[in-house]
Amino acid sequence: MASENSPLLAYRLLGDEGAAFSANGAGGPGGASARKLSTFLGVVVPTVLSMFSIVVFLRIDSTGSSGLQVLPQGYGWSLLYGSLLLGLVGGVCTLGAGLYARASFLTFLLVSGSLASVLVSFVAVGPRSIPLTPWPGPNGSSLPPQVGHFTGFNSSTLKANLGAGYAKDYTTGAMMTFASVFAVLFNGCTGIMAGANMSGELKDPSRAIPLGTIVAVTYTFFIYTLLFFLSSFTCDRTLLQEDYGFFRAISLWPPLVLIGIYATALSASMSSLIGASRILHALAQDDLFGVILAPAKVVSRTGNPWGAVLYSWGLVQLVLLAGKLNTLAAVVTVFYLVAYAAVDLSCLSLEWASAPNFRPTFSLFSWHTCLLGVASCLLMMFLISPGAAGGSLLLMGLLSALLTARGGPSSWGYVSQALLFHQVRKYLLRLDVRKDHVKFWRPQLLLLVGNPRGALPLLRLANQLKKGGLYVLGHVTLGDLDCLPSDPVQPQYGAWLSLVDRAQVKAFVDLTLSSSVRQGAQHLLRISGLGGMKPNTLVLGFYDDAAPQDHFLTDPAFSEAADGIQEGGSPALSSLFPPPRAPGSPRALSPQDYVATVADALKMNKNVVLARACGALPPERLSRGSGGTSPPHHVDVWPLNLLRPRGGPGYVDVCGLFLLQMATILGMVPAWHSARLRIFLCLGPREAPGAAEGRLRALLSQLRIRAEVQEVVWGEGAGSGEPEEEEEEGDFVNGRRGDAEAEALASSANALVRAQQGCSRGGGPGGPEGGDGEGGPATALTFLYLPRPPADAARYTRYLALLETLTRDLGPTLLIHGVTPVTCTDL
Repeated sequence: MASENSPLLAYRLLGDEGAAFSANGAGGPGGASARKLSTFLGVVVPTVLSMFSIVVFLRIDSTGSSGLQVLPQGYGWSLLYGSLLLGLVGGVCTLGAGLYARASFLTFLLVSGSLASVLVSFVAVGPRSIPLTPWPGPNGSSLPPQVGHFTGFNSSTLKANLGAGYAKDYTTGAMMTFASVFAVLFNGCTGIMAGANMSGELKDPSRAIPLGTIVAVTYTFFIYTLLFFLSSFTCDRTLLQEDYGFFRAISLWPPLVLIGIYATALSASMSSLIGASRILHALAQDDLFGVILAPAKVVSRTGNPWGAVLYSWGLVQLVLLAGKLNTLAAVVTVFYLVAYAAVDLSCLSLEWASAPNFRPTFSLFSWHTCLLGVASCLLMMFLISPGAAGGSLLLMGLLSALLTARGGPSSWGYVSQALLFHQVRKYLLRLDVRKDHVKFWRPQLLLLVGNPRGALPLLRLANQLKKGGLYVLGHVTLGDLDCLPSDPVQPQYGAWLSLVDRAQVKAFVDLTLSSSVRQGAQHLLRISGLGGMKPNTLVLGFYDDAAPQDHFLTDPAFSEAADGIQEGGSPALSSLFPPPRAPGSPRALSPQDYVATVADALKMNKNVVLARACGALPPERLSRGSGGTSPPHHVDVWPLNLLRPRGGPGYVDVCGLFLLQMATILGMVPAWHSARLRIFLCLGPREAPGAAEGRLRALLSQLRIRAEVQEVVWGEGAGSGEPEEEEEEGDFVNGRRGDAEAEALASSANALVRAQQGCSRGGGPGGPEGGDGEGGPATALTFLYLPRPPADAARYTRYLALLETLTRDLGPTLLIHGVTPVTCTDL
């Protein structure tokens, strides 16, 4: 039996349909049987009949040219005739494509015979006068009867018919214009999609659709042109304007024309209904509109989508309530134009995307013709009916938004991705790193993550710090590819991309395989990004002895079913990442390699951010919404190296400005708008209060940074003694002073910072949990100056211990070292 499976929106070479085919060509329930319609029956016949039906026949009413009433007239009778015809058509389409093909072929023979009789009549019939139905006059009277003339071939008749001469439509009383005539005439071209709608029933759709459509269009164009020429040469304007059924008046045998009218109406209705039902069934199968189209999924044992046929029948029955074809002509034409514009736009998108697999076989195809098609369709839409055009475009936009929100099947492929790739590649090539300027600097972050289960707050904080810049999540998998059968990194990308989606961060993912974390970090620092979009800042979590937390268990965005299966049957995200490291278990990164990684980044001229205790950040500050309703907080910035024995002029160096820039960027995020920025000015032992603060405020004014400036004095151990010659930044860290003095200085700096946090809360030291006290809001985040690692690798462990002492019990803290200029005061 013929295939009853619907032609989906995409023709699949392999898939469920192919799996459903059996040796004898019969499909199982809901499956598909073998396609068997040829090019002629499946494409040429329905296309020709659809294109003929609208203009040549469907505009003819059921009243004879002599006024003899063939069928009772009126709105109710018209609705009845249409409903009966629709019921017959629906019955044929419900029984399947095989019966439809045989009925279409029989109709094609009847229509061809009717057309042949009309063409012969133009030559065989002599001149005659044809009485016309009189127009209704005022007060129920009738106007004097008019007479049309069939003159035979007459050059004067042709000359009189060459002008426009628009008049009123005698069926509606509306004045005709170019747009209204085009709206009716254009429907004669709408059948070109009839063959494409039957793609699921064809033996060879890729060959049959273009070949059959071109043959049908060429044949129909020739017949239309011939009819236009013969009509304008033989019929005067009165006859053409006042009797749309003049073919019967001049026919050798008028009943044959009437047979052609009903035959072509029947065929066009069948073609439209069966094509619409197949498309509707495809939409239902792809679950694009959920339960709304659920009845259209129902199929017979042979695969015929009779549920979609009945669904389409109901929709058409509603349209029949309009009563007159000319009433619907403008709306129908606009919808067809939208469809054709969408097809042209799809081809144009594929051509502009330069997709290698888009290889159209039509030799005359070019993007110019596609663009011309889109422009002309849109232009004619608004010329015909601006209201209907605007409404149809709005409806199409709403449907597109709905489909985008619901998410379509991934097996379709998305032309938007191809277009984006083409455009991104083009603009990346134009993004010249030689044209970089400090005025347009933005942070481009590479966050190295070992296990995201313990780093979710840091992921979201880094997403806020990027300020429209590049954000890359990097991960190093330990191993040697020579000892492995395949690359273990590639299967991990799906889990990391799902993590990015679930965490709602705008980040790329870059994974690598290396024998050590340090080498892997070097790889990522060198090769992450592309062109002018490469990371300029490395972000690391802090290396301490704190037990890692599993934020997947507490974060609402990662709450999943207990069985570890997400909706849709895919594995839960928590099952794709290992549990956090147990306290005391060995680590993948040693303290030496951790500090060496920081040193490597600075050698590569990358800025470095070390984040500690980000899990204690207020949750409302990490949200995507505004932080206006959250409790007030402070963001503290200490733009001076607290591990130097004296204050020094450290507020205008590159690193200090980098701290100010990063804190300001964070304050521009909606969730941090309500947080107040505080900058602490550390006075040296001989500095007078007020002078340094004035200079700093002037600098902040130039940089357009709003912040509260507070002066603090170094405490005990922070720089007592006689003044010495200015030391280089790394000298103290490298050990010119003893370990005990270095530890005392770090402890003193830690106490100084905690004291300022305590003053703001009116409570003890720690994180921001203290809430609002008598002293003011709590400190949500602290920015500290990160000293350069020592030059001697043997002192890396001591350096890390000093950082641990400096940041102990400070709550969420960012240790930052900047090496690139990030701001300037020039216009």
